[in-house]
Amino acid sequence: MAETLSGLGVSPGRAAGRVCRMAGPPELPAPSPVTDADAELDQAMNALRATVAELEARAEKAPDADARAILEAQSFIADDPGLHESVEANIRSGKDAAHAIDEACAHHRRALLAAGGHFAERAADLDDIRNRAVASVLGLPLPGVPDPGHPFVLVATDLSPADTVNLDPGAVLALVTEKGGPTSHTAILARARGLPAVVACRGAGDIGEGTWVSVDGLRGEVEVGIGEEAAAEIRRRAEADRRRAGSVRGPGRTSDGHPVKLLLNIGSAADLAPRDPAPSAEGAEGVDAEGVGLFRTEFLFLDRREEPSREEQVAAYAAVLRAAPGGHVVVRTLDAGTDKPLPFLGLAEETNPALGVRGLRVSRVRPEVLDTQLDAIAEAARETGTEPWVMAPMVTTVAEAADFAGRARARGIAHVGAMVEVPAAALRAGRLLEELDFLSIGTNDLSQYTFASDRQHGELADLLDPWQAALLQLIADCAAAGRAAGKPVGVCGEAAADPLLATVLVGLGVSSLSMSAPGISPVRESLAAHSLARCRDNARIALAADDPGQARKAIVPDR
Repeated sequence: MAETLSGLGVSPGRAAGRVCRMAGPPELPAPSPVTDADAELDQAMNALRATVAELEARAEKAPDADARAILEAQSFIADDPGLHESVEANIRSGKDAAHAIDEACAHHRRALLAAGGHFAERAADLDDIRNRAVASVLGLPLPGVPDPGHPFVLVATDLSPADTVNLDPGAVLALVTEKGGPTSHTAILARARGLPAVVACRGAGDIGEGTWVSVDGLRGEVEVGIGEEAAAEIRRRAEADRRRAGSVRGPGRTSDGHPVKLLLNIGSAADLAPRDPAPSAEGAEGVDAEGVGLFRTEFLFLDRREEPSREEQVAAYAAVLRAAPGGHVVVRTLDAGTDKPLPFLGLAEETNPALGVRGLRVSRVRPEVLDTQLDAIAEAARETGTEPWVMAPMVTTVAEAADFAGRARARGIAHVGAMVEVPAAALRAGRLLEELDFLSIGTNDLSQYTFASDRQHGELADLLDPWQAALLQLIADCAAAGRAAGKPVGVCGEAAADPLLATVLVGLGVSSLSMSAPGISPVRESLAAHSLARCRDNARIALAADDPGQARKAIVPDR
């Protein structure tokens, strides 16, 4: 009899197939005596350098900017002098290369977990670095995705960026992990590839190899032991859904014609370049988007020892402005801090970085960085003859909004807005819009700060579910402020890529939805099947629900 496991759906879609499990980490043998510390050190450093080289090579082949940035950050950790110094100290104290690497990674892992916030996410990166380097020292195969010779559902405790980045959607049908949250690497990269995914799934570790399962990445459910015939029917329906989604084109709108802009989240112009679409996802060139709703400029800054020059920034921004569909681009200024440490900023270490100097707050200590960026955006706009919309991350007060707007408009930037990522901004949305031209809601961070729940804490993943009524109420309040002011309010968190939740967001009054490319077609099709009145009914149902699961079950998608 089939059993249903529940987790957090982080990438919508349905799939079914046989389970293949990730191989476990390499096991350490008994410690061996060290007779030549220098030779042992050479072996350990060679293993770490090989790990760095492999991660860099994977980053170069990464299909999108998100994946590339994640892998580059991981290679930077593997090449960190502090980690290497710890390995050397362990070897000098008598440990062999494998145990020295294992203990050094464990030490730094504990430090990251103690730092909390987004730093805790980097602990999973250290686990992967440890596994790869130890396997290299011991001459074992590197950990990675299995290749059984047939399509499969990948089940793992967790997935590293290196595991996830080059997944073949033609072979991997869906992802299920025991750990992770809505903003984990698994979630980000699964959405980018259009793979259904469920994370924080209790009991996933007990699913046997080869078991037939179905995965519902929207509802966060994994049905175990369904049988081959049931799996074939689920695959047939999923394929029909994909074909139907691809048949709806044009601007986003409800069945009765209410317009909803459907926009892309990108990290660079490379995300807008044509590429071959995967079997279960669309490439950027195949997406009928109406512009870019979130251009994450921090990918230009990541892991830089020196700030990118104004000229380099102008070139990067101009490339996006020229390539963007419809010429509409919302540029987010540098979102530094927490999980995006930028060495050139020289920011002090913080006890709780998620509540510290991040986003717009960096301009308190390094105002010239924001000024240079705004100068570069303005120059890129003049070069391309476009009018970008520009917004700041982590705006909290009306004073911050007014200061940012003044600095942007002084450079000729006409459309100035802010990210709503903290409850304080949502509660004062009406006043913010007296200073600004638009708001964009970042649901990932707004969830984190609303529920006092670390985005990377797997045990608290349910609190970060975007169907939580408290989060939806804050979104509704922002949308109401936008209607009163006659100004747009969008959602650029990946919650926008949930086809059913998109109807709720539109019902709350959101005017645009911005997401990774694979989410555009399913969301467009979902909106086209619902009237504005039905969207408003869905919004009322979701706001009244006591928990996300209840909300999902109460709202049945129209077909």
